[in-house]
Amino acid sequence: MAKITLKGNPIETIGSLPTTGSKSPDFKLTATDLSTKTLNDYEGSRLVLNIFPSIDTGTCAQSVRTFNEKASQLENTKVLCISKDLPFALARFCGAEGLENVESLSDFKTGSFGDDYGLTFKTGPLETLHSRCIVVLDKDGTVLHTEQVEEIVDEPNYETALESLS
Repeated sequence: MAKITLKGNPIETIGSLPTTGSKSPDFKLTATDLSTKTLNDYEGSRLVLNIFPSIDTGTCAQSVRTFNEKASQLENTKVLCISKDLPFALARFCGAEGLENVESLSDFKTGSFGDDYGLTFKTGPLETLHSRCIVVLDKDGTVLHTEQVEEIVDEPNYETALESLS
């Protein structure tokens, strides 16, 4: 379990992120068009999983904007922005911002993505939402890099995540 903070106050997740070199757990998430997406749908592409509590917070929104900008420069790489927000909220945000280089996916139906990846908040005011994390996968679904952001209001380390794809 990860011990992180929210504005300096300790909170915990239910587990730990997958380890570097391990196979990524499969997932079943809902796209903004309400279709179901699994890890197999991205077979052959490298993936950056940008995971956050809610698109309607400043830091989460900024991470989506930043990855949208950087994603256009990445070869054979898709950036998946994942939260428990409703697909409609994710579509509204990306549409209003004109973001077209990232794909938004929701774990609202079961929460199993957050559980399987060990990143669901176990304690604190955001309990049951996703903690802020980055998981980078190669084209075969092997974990290249993970980051559990220690202070939830901080942004992830974009450069380190993207360098793991080199």
